Amino acid sequence: MAGKTLFTIPIPPLNQHVGGSVTVSEPAPAVYLLTITSPPDNRLTTASCTAILDALDLIEFGGFTPGVVITTSGIQKFFSNGLDLEHAISTKTFIPGVLYKLFNRFLTYPMPTIALLPGHAFAGGLMLAMHHDYRVMNPSRGFACVNELEFGVPLKAPMSSIFRLKLPAATYRDLVLEAKRFSGEEAVRGGLVDRVGGLEEVLQLVRERKLTDKAKTGIYGLLKTEMYRESVAFLTQAGYDREEEKDRLMIENEDKRKGEAEAKLGAIKEKAKL
Repeated sequence: MAGKTLFTIPIPPLNQHVGGSVTVSEPAPAVYLLTITSPPDNRLTTASCTAILDALDLIEFGGFTPGVVITTSGIQKFFSNGLDLEHAISTKTFIPGVLYKLFNRFLTYPMPTIALLPGHAFAGGLMLAMHHDYRVMNPSRGFACVNELEFGVPLKAPMSSIFRLKLPAATYRDLVLEAKRFSGEEAVRGGLVDRVGGLEEVLQLVRERKLTDKAKTGIYGLLKTEMYRESVAFLTQAGYDREEEKDRLMIENEDKRKGEAEAKLGAIKEKAKL
């Protein structure tokens, strides 16, 4: 069903990651299935993100007919378990120069893109899926969630803006402030995904919406760049630098607020007779 293999980009080993591959096949004419296999859980690292970027470049510029790109996983339990936090923290160029470049590439890609989630899409893995145009999720296995709340990492504007742009407010609230885990059916109801199913349902979506025709005029990527201009701006290096400064000031203001509150806490307790 995956069709003939067109090419494979290796993912080299990195630290504790054993490496893997990004394989692109053609399950239908002008439909390109990009399969990420980076055991054990498709963590997003410099190595894996660079391989995906290379595959996207080859699909666009390698002489293939413009069509549709489907991104999925060769690991059935996971679409992606998100970032390798140790790598992200220790590699200063990774987030602005690699991760955000990948998000922006999908967000503005000049062909329709579909994320096919066979299993869990957590944190950065769900962010990667959200930067696709459409999402299809396994109906019986895996959850979609943003669990930064659970391990105490605040969301950056370039990471969170795509949820604001694409989701109903109630879904965004439950996703971020409750770290809710959405099953496939719940994700459909909440607007996180377009339908449940596997590759056949994705191909049905492509046929129903005539998606292989959309890139023919050459402006598909430009339309998306305008549609999602807020996220596009955040995902650039200049946008990243601006947001880092804003984050620094926000943290300083929060520390100041806490200090002022603690300074007057004794007087407040006295009033309250505590």
